[in-house]
Amino acid sequence: MNAQNVIVLGINGHVGHHVAKAFVAAGCEVTGFGRSNKQPVPGVRFVKGDAEDVEAMRAAIGDIEVVVNALNLPYNLWDKGRMEAQTERVIAALGTSGKTLLFPGNIYNYAAGDRVVTPDLKQQPQTPRGEIRVRVEALYQGAANRGDIQVIVLRAGDFYGPESSGDWFDLAMLRDAAKGKFAMMGVPGTGHSWAYLPDVGRAFEKLAWHRKEVGGFDTFHFAGNYVTPEQMADAVVAAAPVKLKVSVFPRVLFKAVGLVDPLMREVGKMGYLWENPMELRDARLDAILGPDFATPFGEAVAATVVPFFAAERVAA
Repeated sequence: MNAQNVIVLGINGHVGHHVAKAFVAAGCEVTGFGRSNKQPVPGVRFVKGDAEDVEAMRAAIGDIEVVVNALNLPYNLWDKGRMEAQTERVIAALGTSGKTLLFPGNIYNYAAGDRVVTPDLKQQPQTPRGEIRVRVEALYQGAANRGDIQVIVLRAGDFYGPESSGDWFDLAMLRDAAKGKFAMMGVPGTGHSWAYLPDVGRAFEKLAWHRKEVGGFDTFHFAGNYVTPEQMADAVVAAAPVKLKVSVFPRVLFKAVGLVDPLMREVGKMGYLWENPMELRDARLDAILGPDFATPFGEAVAATVVPFFAAERVAA
C-alpha cells in the first residue's frame, strides 16, 4: 500500500482517532478530515471540512486510494433518513473512482436469536436502528456492485479503549467510580462482544493491506473480547487504583432518564444486545490478523481504566 494513500473521514471520533494512529504506526502518511482538529494525532495531516459538503470531501480525498469512513451522527439523530443521507454524500464524494472504502459496521444488523454472528449469517434487524444500519450497508453494496468503489466493512462489538469518552465505561459502568462503585452491564453469566479500539484500528490497517485479495464488497467480523459481565468486572477491579464495589447496572434508568434525554431513550431501546449472547466470529479475518494479534484482555481493560482515574475525574 502506498504510504500516501489513507484518509480518515471523521478523524475526531473514537474509530477515526484510533484508525489514524494505527496507519501512522504502520508507516503511512495519513490525512484526517473533520470540522476541527480537537484531538490531534501526531503524524496526521489535518484537513478542515464539513462532511455535509460533498465537494469538500472530494477535494480532501483527491488521489488518495484508501478512505476510512469513520463519520458518525449523534446516536439520537440517526433517523429521518439522516444516516442514509450521510452515506450517500460519502458515496458521491468517491464517485466512480474505484477507491477502497473501509467502514465500521456493528451488530445491530442481527437478531437476538443469532447466538454466533458470522459474515455469512442472514441479517435480520429487530430494531429501527438495526434497519438503518442494514440500509446504510446496502447503499455501499450498491456502489460496489456498480463497480464504482470497493467497500470493506469491519463489524465489531461495543467499543472501549483509552482516549475515549461517551462510551459504556464512563456513561454507565464507572459513572459512580468516585463513590467506589463499578456497575456491571448486562445479564450475569451472559457473554457480550467488546472491541478494544486500538486493536480495531490495527485491524482496519491490516485489511487495507489485503484489499486486493478480497471482493468488491466484503464484510469481516472482529471477534474482540467476548466476555461475561463478571469477567469484565474482574478485569476492571484488578486494574483500578482504588477499591471498587461491584453491582449490576439498573438498565431501567435508561427509560427513566430517557423521558427527558433523547439520547438515553434511544440507548435504552437496544437492551436486547445485553440480554442475549451474540458472539462475533470470522475465521477469514482471524487468518489475516494472526494468532497473536489481539491485546490481552486484562491489558486492554487496564489501558482503558487507569487513565479514567488519572484524569482527575476520580479521586484515588
